[in-house]
Amino acid sequence: VMQKSYRLNGLDCANCAAKLENKIKKVDGVKDAAINFFSSKMTLCFDDEDAVTAEQEVLKTVKKTEPDVKVEAL
Repeated sequence: VMQKSYRLNGLDCANCAAKLENKIKKVDGVKDAAINFFSSKMTLCFDDEDAVTAEQEVLKTVKKTEPDVKVEAL
């Protein structure tokens, strides 16, 4: 299992963070997802073999759900 962290720039609503977290948890290859609204940090756990594909799907999901949020790897 691989873990990666990201900064979510422009995330300005706790409800939006919860909605986004729930959608990301449903992406194939994502084992777990956590978004801390106060630190604007997202932590994801992937299966190693699915990591690249899952990460791309997560980025698409963020863009579709919250178009103003910019994802930045930490």
